[in-house]
Amino acid sequence: MADELDYLFVLKALNEIPFNVGRKLLIDFLNGSENNDSIFRNSLQDLETFGSLAYEKEDLDELIDSLLLNNMIRIASVKGNRFWKVLEITDKGIQEIDNPSLYKKKIAFNYDERETVLTEEDKEVFDAFGEFLQKYNDFQKKSIISNNKHILCIAGAGSGKTSVLIKRIEFLIKYRSVDPSKILAITFTRKARQEMIDRLSEIGYGSIVRIETFNSFCEKILIKHNDLLYDTFVKVITYRDKILMIRKALSSLNLDMGRAINIYFSYAQRRSKTNDQLANIFLNDCFFIRDYFKFKNRKIEESAFEPGDVKHKESAKLVFSVCNYLEAYMKKNGLRDFADQLIDTINLFEHKPELIPLFEHILIDEYQDVNSTQIKLIDLLNPDNLFCVGDPRQSIYGWRGSDVQYILGFNDKYPDCEIITLVKNYRSSEHIVSLVNKSIEKMGLADMESSIKGDKDIRLLKFESEDAEFEFVLQRILSSQVSREEIFVLARTNRQLNDISNILRQRGIKHIVRSDEMKRNIVALEGDVTLATVHAIKGLEAEMVFVIGCTPNNFPCKGSEHPVVDMIKVDEYDKGEEERRLFYVAMSRAKKSLYLTYSGKKYTPFITDKMIDIIDEKTNNHEKKDIKFNVVKSNNVLIRMKEWRKKVSSEQKIPAFMVMHDKTLFEISVNMPLTLDDLGRVKGMGHAKIIKYGEDILNIVNGK
Repeated sequence: MADELDYLFVLKALNEIPFNVGRKLLIDFLNGSENNDSIFRNSLQDLETFGSLAYEKEDLDELIDSLLLNNMIRIASVKGNRFWKVLEITDKGIQEIDNPSLYKKKIAFNYDERETVLTEEDKEVFDAFGEFLQKYNDFQKKSIISNNKHILCIAGAGSGKTSVLIKRIEFLIKYRSVDPSKILAITFTRKARQEMIDRLSEIGYGSIVRIETFNSFCEKILIKHNDLLYDTFVKVITYRDKILMIRKALSSLNLDMGRAINIYFSYAQRRSKTNDQLANIFLNDCFFIRDYFKFKNRKIEESAFEPGDVKHKESAKLVFSVCNYLEAYMKKNGLRDFADQLIDTINLFEHKPELIPLFEHILIDEYQDVNSTQIKLIDLLNPDNLFCVGDPRQSIYGWRGSDVQYILGFNDKYPDCEIITLVKNYRSSEHIVSLVNKSIEKMGLADMESSIKGDKDIRLLKFESEDAEFEFVLQRILSSQVSREEIFVLARTNRQLNDISNILRQRGIKHIVRSDEMKRNIVALEGDVTLATVHAIKGLEAEMVFVIGCTPNNFPCKGSEHPVVDMIKVDEYDKGEEERRLFYVAMSRAKKSLYLTYSGKKYTPFITDKMIDIIDEKTNNHEKKDIKFNVVKSNNVLIRMKEWRKKVSSEQKIPAFMVMHDKTLFEISVNMPLTLDDLGRVKGMGHAKIIKYGEDILNIVNGK
């Protein structure tokens, strides 16, 4: 595990160097560089950790970023010069040196993947079920019919996990004679629950099998046994209740929402958002904190917040005060939130075990997202048979309490279990699957295998500015023949999402926004482009996917739009690794076309050299191209084409669109036609236009 522990040398160096240092000096020190005057001027070469890491600069940058994300080091200003930033080790970092734990949170350290073995007996059984299992692959078949009491199905992106889960329920009822009322299937969202109900209804079981979210299951129990738990009738809070409570909480502190927003958010976080959006984030964050502490069975205390620096202390105090008010108000007025549903149900079952409903089979979807409270509930239900489906690669909710260790440690809890891995991807082209496999190679999980052949359409595109990046996305959407509902634009932050949404709105392009901060969808007509944050799009797929803002600041995300998440001590997961998984989730939504775009000097370190090789490799006997050069050339061609059109428009005294539409100019700049025949294949270039303008256009493309 030497490589996994190398981050400790960074911490030891910062702890050993007698003054705070900048990133460049730290990297030179770790590399043992003899060309840095500061090292020898301060005799740093005599320290024990000097030259302890023979890494490339990019690798050390990634180590430093990971430690920053996990709050083991922080960026500080030099006294007397706030623009000079240095790195310093935190108390958490010092503790890590003495008791290393970060490496234990990595998937590769925790997961010993078992190969799924298919026996001759398995194949005979598959054949015996003939048409019932005909359309499934062998590993799916094994998941559907296995007799083991405890089964974990590791189901990668696009591997058909929901189909397997539904088919297993059908198998249990049809061929194992299980009473449908003794089957409970649990998922995480109302949308996923409804999809499962609809699919079971198609085969006649939608109304007789219990399909629930964790919260809907608990709510039904609590309503049924209200009088055993409460002195009065208690109901779930509505969004209207939440707004009222936040207003009352702020009023008790002599604050209005405007003042609270200014305290809670930094200027950068307020930029590009409306007051309504900021108020909504503040509201959701306060209730998130209340739920988080309840799930951890911890009281909300001021000491639980770690503001990091003085300017955040007022913000931490504000959230602490609001959360205390919410707790008291809800208790007094008979209200419960999502966390209360789970906790109160657990309390009921612990004190009245005779009320625990008996299920022969419990099936859990998205098992990588479970938290400790949900696990406790499952343990109390204690079914004879447990079937869990999930994917450690897609564990992206550690920040809200989910713990990937439950799926990784399934075989420790159930030593008799069967682990079946689904590796066949039915969503994405072979090139996209190869790319996403490389993106999470360090996690040590089995590669997915694509079942879809076809041309490679993956591009990494660099732009001089974010405006140019967004313009490319817009023009590519307009020129595409892909159905609008099959196009996703994914962003890591809500700020970028809002910015590109505003541009689309200005251009009159209808679209749907899915934002994790708003907890709602903006409903639009079918056929619109979806824009979304990566968290909000999990589980969905599209033919063409743009992942915008692929920079080192977004992947991994350095900033936060939820300040309180940074203030509480969330130590259960590796933030850097979760950010990498988030990038994997974004890319794996794409079925045929994937565009990774960025502006600025660098792309995200999550795009590795091996990924670049896949992006750049030649396909269909075309020569290998330098993608960055082509993007710059393409941008220049588009600029020159627009200048040429303006000149022609002026000379002929006709509107520019009558010379040529933007869509046509854009397609020319992307496809770079070399001959008149090539030009004829560009949409909007009819015979007359080729005769009139063909030679001029080819001269522009060829740089003449």
